[in-house]
Amino acid sequence: MIKRIIFALLLTLSIAACGTKKAVSGFERSNAKAAGVIKNHYDKAIQFNTLSGKLRATYQDADRTQSVNLSFRMEKDKAIWMSASILGFPMAKAYITPQKVSYYEKVGKTYFDGDFSLVSQWLGTPLDFEKLQNLLLGQAIYDLREDVYTLSESPRGFQLLPKKSSDVKKMFMLDSETFKAKAQQLAQDSKNRSVTVTYGDYQRVAGRLFPETITIIANEGGESTNITLLYRSIEFDGEVSFPFSIPSGYDEISVE
Repeated sequence: MIKRIIFALLLTLSIAACGTKKAVSGFERSNAKAAGVIKNHYDKAIQFNTLSGKLRATYQDADRTQSVNLSFRMEKDKAIWMSASILGFPMAKAYITPQKVSYYEKVGKTYFDGDFSLVSQWLGTPLDFEKLQNLLLGQAIYDLREDVYTLSESPRGFQLLPKKSSDVKKMFMLDSETFKAKAQQLAQDSKNRSVTVTYGDYQRVAGRLFPETITIIANEGGESTNITLLYRSIEFDGEVSFPFSIPSGYDEISVE
């Protein structure tokens, strides 16, 4: 289960990473209203050192639907850790840092342990830890300050579209009051790939707004994968640890 979630998330990030280019002073050259909305998005980003909690992940593709309860921990900009358990017994774990992606699962006795360059080579596009962290926190996957955007307003919120066209079509929808992400849409028509990330209600925890639900719909080659993450409890700035050790006798999954 964790394997499918991890690699669906990596597919999401692989689309996000395609065609990334930094625009010179893009933030300043966006129209004034767009620049103000973007500034508020980052000014209101949640500040923390660590977080921990419980979440329920539901994975659905053409063949199956599965749900699992996960323990979740993060040290900002340093580590993301997840553990899936049944009746209190760990069944799978994942540990992701800016340098590595690692996980193992006990049912099939398999594991993966490789750096981002290996996964990037496999998927054919560069990935990074920051985009995954942003996705989970309700921040724009891309750094909106590094491109030039036009702004439109609707009852749904603020919609930001890049002024320049690229291989990856992008759309970001921000809440008009909180400036948190409501939706992010990325599409790569040349490869028949797209991903839509939507955020349900946000919950207020210790004065911070944090996503309550995140839904990810990834499409590739006509096949669709859905992941829904429901955060059930969140605690900020407590002590966290990231116990992770791949058991002996497990088979390594190749990404070649």
